[in-house]
Parts: sequence; C-alpha cells; structure tokens
Amino acid sequence: MYSQTHSIHSLFDQLGLDSSDQGINAFVAEHGALAANVKLHQADFWTAAQGAFLQQMIDEDADWAEIVDELDARLR
Repeated sequence: MYSQTHSIHSLFDQLGLDSSDQGINAFVAEHGALAANVKLHQADFWTAAQGAFLQQMIDEDADWAEIVDELDARLR
C-alpha cells in the first residue's frame, strides 16, 4: 500500500493558503488559541470547502490526517 507523506507546507497549499514559513506562522498567530470545544474543521476562519477537506481527511484517516492533526495542535 502506497502512503504519501505530506508537510504543513503542502497542507497550506492544498487549502489555498500562503504556504511559506512566514505565512504559516502568521496564520497560526492570527487564528491560534482555538477553543478546546471547537473541532478544527468547524473553526469560523475556514471556507466551507476548507472545513470539509479537513473533516474528510480526519474521518477517512487519510494520509493527510497526521499533518491535519499537527495543524490542530499548533492552533490550540
């Protein structure tokens, strides 16, 4: 079975966001401190498509799931 490893940079590319180190750090600084009772995909700063992608990757335990979990941790 083939498993692709993704990076935080490729996740930001997939979400249509600035994937530079500066862009990622700025995003985390702006949107960090996400409340514990809010699931990552339900955060109000995502578009509907971005939220759906994040939820699908976690629900399917896809190869993106690990990096989505990393983003979730960075935003907490």
